[in-house]
Amino acid sequence: MGGCLLFLIPVLAGIPLVGAALIFLIQDARLRGFVIYGTVALMMLACLGLTGAWILDGSTPWLLYTHTELMDHLMQGIEILLMAFIIYMSFKYKRRWVSILSILQTGLAFWVEYSYPLQEATHTQVDSLALLMCVICAFIGGLIGIYSVGYMKSYHEKHRGVIDRSSTFLALLFVFMSAMFGLVLSSNLIWMYFFWEVTSVISFLLIGYTRTEEAIENSFRALWMNLLGGFGFAVAIWLCAMWNHSVQMDQIVSSANPMIIGMLCLAGLTKSAQLPFSTWLFGAMVAPTPSSALLHSATMVKAGVYLLIRLAPALNGTICGAIVSFIGGFTFIMTSLMAIAQNDAKKVLAFSTISNLGLIVACAGIGVEQTVWAAIFLMIFHSSSKSMLFEAVGATENSIGSRDIERMHGLILRLPKLAYVMGIGIAGMYLAPFGMLISKWVALKAFVDSGNVLLVICIAFGSASTMFYWTKWLGKLIAMHKPHTPDPDITRKDEYFSMAVLCVITILLCLLFPLLAGYVVNPIVLSLFGATTDVLSMSELTTMVIMVCSVLIVPAMMFLITRMAPRDIVPIYMNGINVGDNSHFIDSFGEEKKLHLSNWYLRFDFGRRRLLKPSQIVAASVLIVTFAILLGGVLA
Repeated sequence: MGGCLLFLIPVLAGIPLVGAALIFLIQDARLRGFVIYGTVALMMLACLGLTGAWILDGSTPWLLYTHTELMDHLMQGIEILLMAFIIYMSFKYKRRWVSILSILQTGLAFWVEYSYPLQEATHTQVDSLALLMCVICAFIGGLIGIYSVGYMKSYHEKHRGVIDRSSTFLALLFVFMSAMFGLVLSSNLIWMYFFWEVTSVISFLLIGYTRTEEAIENSFRALWMNLLGGFGFAVAIWLCAMWNHSVQMDQIVSSANPMIIGMLCLAGLTKSAQLPFSTWLFGAMVAPTPSSALLHSATMVKAGVYLLIRLAPALNGTICGAIVSFIGGFTFIMTSLMAIAQNDAKKVLAFSTISNLGLIVACAGIGVEQTVWAAIFLMIFHSSSKSMLFEAVGATENSIGSRDIERMHGLILRLPKLAYVMGIGIAGMYLAPFGMLISKWVALKAFVDSGNVLLVICIAFGSASTMFYWTKWLGKLIAMHKPHTPDPDITRKDEYFSMAVLCVITILLCLLFPLLAGYVVNPIVLSLFGATTDVLSMSELTTMVIMVCSVLIVPAMMFLITRMAPRDIVPIYMNGINVGDNSHFIDSFGEEKKLHLSNWYLRFDFGRRRLLKPSQIVAASVLIVTFAILLGGVLA
């Protein structure tokens, strides 16, 4: 069975890489689509094969690949090419200072590899957490790849001023998936660092896809922030090599050196877009929707929380853990408040993504079994629900020409299929008894048990503001004051296929909550901490499943009733005489006025301009003071 694993790991990472090469070379859109479908199918099969082989072998962690000199040299060559590319782009677009970060971290990584003797160790690890991340990347990422086939056709029909480089864009998506497989399966920091940097560069390229001034500005912001985290990663590698002569993740967690853990936490915070580094993810929304769904919702930002969950046992009761939990909780509440002031659907999803990542980060920072249990559930549910919402928003924008929530008024009648997808996605994010809300409840319980009053306040008020902006959006979808005027739906079959499967996955995750807890989440917690307890009893989990079933039955009955009921447009009272179209009325002076219905966005109170800079200052100050304390401890 070990030989099977040795074979399946490079196959899993190699399939999307080979697929990316073919996608880049094939210019015929139809043929390219078939290649994408085939690549996704093979990637899913390879992931299932790896998971099945691991389970049949006893579900014990596997540490593989000791002698990898050829692979090490290949990675070093690619690192040099990536550094050269960043330097070239930095000089081309007159942002030369960005190249300094790349030169420093690449030089430091090379110096470590050639100057410090490291203990012979493995390079790849297969365990329950790594396989969960592989499943998320293969299945959620694969479905996003299928969605992108139709989306990019519609995107360029609507954006005729943008040069069509779909083959490059789609190829980069699959290169990214390959890098993610490598990252989560790495057992030492050097290999993980290599794949970490590949994801940063690909994100830079995808954000700058349109090559507009805004896209270039936002792509460089993402690049330098992620390179800053990469520099922290490289410093951690150097410290590990200098003090421990080992860069193995399990040894780092067991030794719990504050400075090394702190540097890795810095890398995790930048990649997961926590304050004060959140602005790179806001700007990433300028890219086409598939990159937002894949990189900035389902996978890339999950690399940051994946690293922090790996480090969670070493964070409990430490200064690094306290700061990580504070940054996560603070990010959760502040970005939730800022989301209230957004009417751009993708910006709402961006702020929501950062806030949910903040909650996962806070759970990892506490570093106990219950909070990590909640963090893993949050990661699972967020990946499916948020990816589906990004896809629905992208398809809606292509159909109605806008992603403004105010333009989605009555979408349930105008574009009913997309409205249903959005409704399920929004319900999955904040309504009971869907998984995100249950996971938040578990996190709240764990924060109370740990006595962390500050995090209890953050999750309580942050969740309240979450309800505020999701309810506004959901209400807009089902409100209708004008006669039924359908919009042309240009969403393609592959887009609907991806969204439909993600809808089914989201619902099944809720229905199978007890099985998910028993066979996926509990084993991960056991592998991290050596012990696990049932955070929720089986009776509680069963009750949730019954509630989910009832939640699904009621809308189905309402749908049948409304389909059979007559659909008369009833004139509404508008403080005057209704002209007859439910959009205009005659006021008391006999003048015709147009009716305007709009949500209240509280921009003056919670707008990004008002809250972002103070939030960044607080978070940056806390990080600076923390690293000053850690450095002082090292020098002493």
